[in-house]
Amino acid sequence: MNALIPDAWAQAAPGAPGGSPFAMPILLGLFIVVFYFMLIRPQQKKAKEHQSLVSKLASGDEVVTNGGLLGRVTEVGDHFVTLEIADGVRVKIQKFQIASLMPKGTLKSA
Repeated sequence: MNALIPDAWAQAAPGAPGGSPFAMPILLGLFIVVFYFMLIRPQQKKAKEHQSLVSKLASGDEVVTNGGLLGRVTEVGDHFVTLEIADGVRVKIQKFQIASLMPKGTLKSA
């Protein structure tokens, strides 16, 4: 009826895609390698550095906790650290809560 729109004829589906059968496993392997180097490896490195920091804590070190407390280490135990956060004010926290080691003299300037 309509001469402007030609009839569409069904065509057979093509047999196989033109790509290599190994393209998908190679792409998946490449994705895993990138994922490892971008996410997993840096996280492991950071965890090792934190473990080293916690194992080297000594009395007199000035530290910041994950909660934001700034204090001087007065006692180091196996699992807990005692911090003096003000004159005569001491708190006991778990070792893994230590976020970073501060330079000596930080408490005097704070």
